[in-house]
Amino acid sequence: MNESTGISDKIDQAFGPVVSFLEKVFFWDPLKALGINIDADVPVVVLWLVLGGIFFTFRMKFINVRAFRHAFGLLRGKYDKPGSKGEVSHFQALTTALSATVGLGNITGVAIAITVGGPGATFWMILAGFFGMSLKFSECTLGLKYRHIDEDGKVSGGPMYYLSKALKKRRLGVLGKVLAVFSAVMMVLASFGGSNMLQSNQSFVQAATVIPALEGYGFWFGIGLSLLIVIVVFGGIKSIARVTSRLVPFMAVLYIGTALVIIFINYRLVDDVFLLIIKSAFNPVALKGGIIGVIITGFRRGAFSNEAGVGSAAVAHAAAKTDEPVKEGIVAMLEPFIDTVIICTMTSLVIIFTGFHAAGSGLEGTELTSAAFGSVFPWFPYLLVIAILCFAFSTMISWSYYGLKGFNFLLGKPIRNITGNKYVSNYIYYTFFLFFTVVGASSSLNNVIAFSDMMVLTMAFPNIIGLLI
Repeated sequence: MNESTGISDKIDQAFGPVVSFLEKVFFWDPLKALGINIDADVPVVVLWLVLGGIFFTFRMKFINVRAFRHAFGLLRGKYDKPGSKGEVSHFQALTTALSATVGLGNITGVAIAITVGGPGATFWMILAGFFGMSLKFSECTLGLKYRHIDEDGKVSGGPMYYLSKALKKRRLGVLGKVLAVFSAVMMVLASFGGSNMLQSNQSFVQAATVIPALEGYGFWFGIGLSLLIVIVVFGGIKSIARVTSRLVPFMAVLYIGTALVIIFINYRLVDDVFLLIIKSAFNPVALKGGIIGVIITGFRRGAFSNEAGVGSAAVAHAAAKTDEPVKEGIVAMLEPFIDTVIICTMTSLVIIFTGFHAAGSGLEGTELTSAAFGSVFPWFPYLLVIAILCFAFSTMISWSYYGLKGFNFLLGKPIRNITGNKYVSNYIYYTFFLFFTVVGASSSLNNVIAFSDMMVLTMAFPNIIGLLI
């Protein structure tokens, strides 16, 4: 057993009891508690996100439909005002937030949804993205409204800031501080786990699958990945935004373009595929959990993918150059549309068009998606690996920024060195972040991945409570 594997085992052992506790507190099944028994699990956190998305869609009078066209005008800078405070453009803020959400969930998560819920899960994923747009609008509008700009012009924002500031105005200061601290802690831990270790681990696994010679070199893969991260993240949000503004369009065009080629080759099946999706969504014969199971599976994977309601994207959008919060909220609502309605749907369609949605393939997760792509052209999995590496790297650099903001919020104020011009706390945080990058790439992880996924989703509880108030 190598040293990193031993470290990962110790991490798994440490997080095991915490995972069990969080499952009992935040992931209990309300249907089973009411005596309604179905085969599918219905975690309360998924219901919380679904109900939040539906509520804000109606509360904001279908802003996801009314302002959809306007969002593209804002994205092009059509309504920008010179001299607005902030660090990045609307487009850069959007691509930074998208880079955090467009990841392995769009590939692995969708494959899991199709395996468990069948083709009908696709419909409910799309609906989750639709409702998620309104949630994302609400949280990112508040993220910019209550952001903090220090004396150096550095912007800090996100749920921890608007929960503490906005609730204080409602004479709920104590509640606001408790929710803000909880949200910040979850954000830091999530950045180390699923948003870092999982990404480095799965990107190495996929690279080694296509290039067998890499097998056994996970440690060095992690070191190389860490060096690339260092080059980007130490330049702050401006550097991250410059990279993501180029990387996100590239990986989106690469992945969507590849998927469209497969769909075009099988264009004669278009009517049959879409009819199958609709029929399976409302009449899921013999599928696990029946229609409730398919709905929950679709919504769950959609919520996992676009992170609407979690509040994480508000950290990136808070840095946008504008003094009008609603503008940034409108731009932000494009994220669930691009992430879930477009990219997740592309993955789903490729699996269904190639027939890999049918039971009996024995594959799941990324392997299923890779096999579906490879069934058309043998070299397509290589393109998929490139897409996965881009997805994983972009998720890591964006979530490192989220985690850093949560870390500095918990400190109260960033720690400077003796000259006063360097943020020492940044180096402390990134040292841990890079350490977990190497551990993730060079070992097998179990509980820590489940734990980090929970960290991301449990952020929805304090966030949506604050949004509702």
